[in-house]
Amino acid sequence: MAISDKREAILRSAISVFARCGYFNSKVADIAREAGVADGTVYLYFKSKEEILHSIFDRSVEDALGAARQRVQRLTDPREKLRQIAHMHLERLGADRDLAVVFQVELRGSTKFMEEFSAAGFAEYLALIRSTFEEGQRAGMFRADLNARVVAKVLFGALDEMATNWILSKRRYKLAPMADQVLDIFLNGVRAT
Repeated sequence: MAISDKREAILRSAISVFARCGYFNSKVADIAREAGVADGTVYLYFKSKEEILHSIFDRSVEDALGAARQRVQRLTDPREKLRQIAHMHLERLGADRDLAVVFQVELRGSTKFMEEFSAAGFAEYLALIRSTFEEGQRAGMFRADLNARVVAKVLFGALDEMATNWILSKRRYKLAPMADQVLDIFLNGVRAT
């Protein structure tokens, strides 16, 4: 197995173990067993279990940001850009329940990690939403009096809550279609017409 393949197998195994057992209840030995490698092999790639969690987050956010930027670069309508970002957000989590559990539950188990999480790639993700909203403000599509930073957090928060409810629900349903409802409420509000 190539180096990158082993690293990837360890990360995939960690996602599975963290989702099943919880981050704090998991051991590096559990991850190694799941990956089919020796415990020492894990330490060749990662200094600690915490570094594995950071790597999962960093890689996932980097992939999501790259995909979101690619998806919206050809679009001109800021409303459609926001719709695509929302769909992609829920599609990615909905396609990998274990990763969704790690993102929605396990990454939030530590204040220290949440502080780092907020300062890391997450800020770039919010900046993408914010700049898209600001583009719509400049085009006269969105209210100019709204703080784009707050708006970005509101949209992210709504998507985040949909993902959390999805993983906690006893019902099984597709997550991605919920993006349309979130965007309808976000763009059109709840006022009767």
